[in-house]
Amino acid sequence: MYVVIFNFALIVSIVYCSIDWSADKNPEKWNKLARENIDEILNRKINKNVAKNIIFFIGDGMGIGTVTAGRIRKGQMMGMNGEEMVTNMESLENLALSKTYNIDAQTADSAGTGTAYLCGVKTRAGIIGLNGHAVPFNCSSSNNTKLDSILKWAHKAGKSTGIVTTTRITHATPAAAYAHAAFRDWESYDGIKFTQKIRAEGCTDIAYQLIEDNDFINVILGGGRSKFIPNTIRDPTAKSTGSRIDRKYLLREWVDKMITNNKTHKFISNASDFRSTNFSEYEHILGLLAFDHMSYEIERDDSLEPSLTEMTLKAIDLLKQNKNGYFLLVEGGRIDHGHHNNQAHKAIGDFVAFDEAIGHALKTVSLEDTLIVVTADHSHAFTIGGNSLRGNPVYGLALTSYVNVSDANLTYTSILYGNGPGGLVKIRDYNLTLNETQRPNYMQEATVYRKSATHSGEDVSVYASGPMSFMFTKTIEQNVIPHILAYSACIGPYYNDDCRNNRGALHNSNQRPINFLMFNLDHKNSALFGIIVILIKYLLFNGAFLISF
Repeated sequence: MYVVIFNFALIVSIVYCSIDWSADKNPEKWNKLARENIDEILNRKINKNVAKNIIFFIGDGMGIGTVTAGRIRKGQMMGMNGEEMVTNMESLENLALSKTYNIDAQTADSAGTGTAYLCGVKTRAGIIGLNGHAVPFNCSSSNNTKLDSILKWAHKAGKSTGIVTTTRITHATPAAAYAHAAFRDWESYDGIKFTQKIRAEGCTDIAYQLIEDNDFINVILGGGRSKFIPNTIRDPTAKSTGSRIDRKYLLREWVDKMITNNKTHKFISNASDFRSTNFSEYEHILGLLAFDHMSYEIERDDSLEPSLTEMTLKAIDLLKQNKNGYFLLVEGGRIDHGHHNNQAHKAIGDFVAFDEAIGHALKTVSLEDTLIVVTADHSHAFTIGGNSLRGNPVYGLALTSYVNVSDANLTYTSILYGNGPGGLVKIRDYNLTLNETQRPNYMQEATVYRKSATHSGEDVSVYASGPMSFMFTKTIEQNVIPHILAYSACIGPYYNDDCRNNRGALHNSNQRPINFLMFNLDHKNSALFGIIVILIKYLLFNGAFLISF
């Protein structure tokens, strides 16, 4: 044991000595940074423009702990200590917290939260696009409970719409943008989760709804081809058959509908075709780029799958052709999956890719007319701690300058989970090593064993810049988010003249508009001013004369 502790202390001393934060010892640095922050806030201009475009980024499972760990990891990938890094999402001007609970659940799921932040109404866990009167697994309960999402609001206002995700396009978050289902797993008419009995009751599966009821969506990029292919047909890339038992080949049906409606369109199933396609030449593109979910970023084969950044930029290329603007939903969906497996390397790797997509979008659009909002559907039981040294590798052991092991004299990692497959079914009696914890497939330890880790009920952050982004402030209910988005663009419930007339050029600065009837002169001119006010009021309300030029 003494040998182990000696060797571990040696590693600590090497890591500790290799970290340079000498400049941080000077108070001038921190005072200067504080002044710069204050000046930036004081000089910030309020943008009350009507948003032409909205890009809504969802980091699935991206709690504040994930943002912190992802920030450190991204910084360390760039040769920094990590803690001082500022991510693209954190560079956005405005910040709020969002309460994620479902109406029947303290700790939310992605279906109920997706309905809240896309349809503007909180509902039950497991429910997609239906209000709280709908009951999970109960098809008939969906009658008269359907909700329109902000994609439908945008479409009705003449805007183009799009969805980009790294999950199956029928998964809970993207599905909440277009589908109505009494349970999130009704992705395909597979005879297992969505049965003949459910179909006979009048419900349809999520993949079917996307093709049959939502052909207005201009660009769809993600995974999940299996949900659109019959179980009698083999997918040429995956060499597996689809999941549908109704013999419907929905991909062909989508193409047929586009031809019938005389729309320029294209279906894409691979990275090569994706990259060679000029998206700006099409009105509609359906890109299902993986048979199931798309790969984790750290496992992604660039020759087989495009990155989230590539998909986001291609979607913008298509959508920006509409002079009325667009609404784009972008999901970093596999952050959540990595956390469910207690595999922080995968979750944080996808966080970094998600933040890169945000950064490239920011370089592509103007925040004068484009609102960008970044948030999460829920958090995870994920933590980063251990009294680690500054610059400690985020995936590594908890290295400290004084106590380097747990009270059981065993090494442990900075990242830990509250529950999940990494749960210790028996007390570990050996030391973890750096080589072990740095492996991409390493499963961080958890307190309680579960086959799949749960979400957590803590609030999540909301970052925003662009028109009306200042409205994201304080702690809000999650369902408020799409209402602010809609108000920013005067769509959906706010598609009216009052919304647009309440904005104007004067609102684009910190200056308040002058109300001439309430303007105060000094006492020497008060009598003259009174006469002027009376005359103006008379002219305004009686229309006494016309001035012509």
